[in-house]
Amino acid sequence: MRTLKLILKYLLGLLFVLAGLNHFISPDFYLRIMPPYLPWHLLLVYASGVIEVLLGVGLLIKRSTRLAAWGLMALLVAVYPANIHMALNPDLYPDYGRAALWARLPIQLVLLAWVYWYARRDPHESARSGSAAA
Repeated sequence: MRTLKLILKYLLGLLFVLAGLNHFISPDFYLRIMPPYLPWHLLLVYASGVIEVLLGVGLLIKRSTRLAAWGLMALLVAVYPANIHMALNPDLYPDYGRAALWARLPIQLVLLAWVYWYARRDPHESARSGSAAA
């Protein structure tokens, strides 16, 4: 199980790094999905890209995994209203089907749960460090 968790952590970290880099490769995509009630769209697109890259890398570094995971959870919660906005306003996003817009909502929740798996304290880690001190 620990091997699977480690493999999935690297997959998740890579996913966030690539998603973050995509903010710089395809900023127009992110600009189109920005809710109108948010200011500074381009700045937010780039800032969220930097944050995704940094936290994705941080997830892969053992000493920063938990902190990065909590940061990614905060990021996922912060962008969730934009996904709700898209689902509630499908006419603004004609390139996407209604089902795809609504599917983004539970996918975000799955990502949140996946990230939370790394935010929690690993009870096995505490047991190993405690037994090493004895």
